[in-house]
Amino acid sequence: MKFLKVSFIFFSLIFLNGCLQSTALLGPGMTVAATGNVLQAGFQYGANTAIKNETGKDTLEHLQEAVEIKLI
Repeated sequence: MKFLKVSFIFFSLIFLNGCLQSTALLGPGMTVAATGNVLQAGFQYGANTAIKNETGKDTLEHLQEAVEIKLI
């Protein structure tokens, strides 16, 4: 079973490495594959969507800006 999870993540990274801006479902998909917890993946997707709607930025971009502001 662990081999299937690792191979799924590996093949997902190979096929999706060029679409960083549209990876809203990649994180929750990997959460479901790794933990099997669909509820946690749903909350993660909802949080990512809420951040995108409020700030207009992806989660990573928002985090980078927040860290840069605190360092200055």
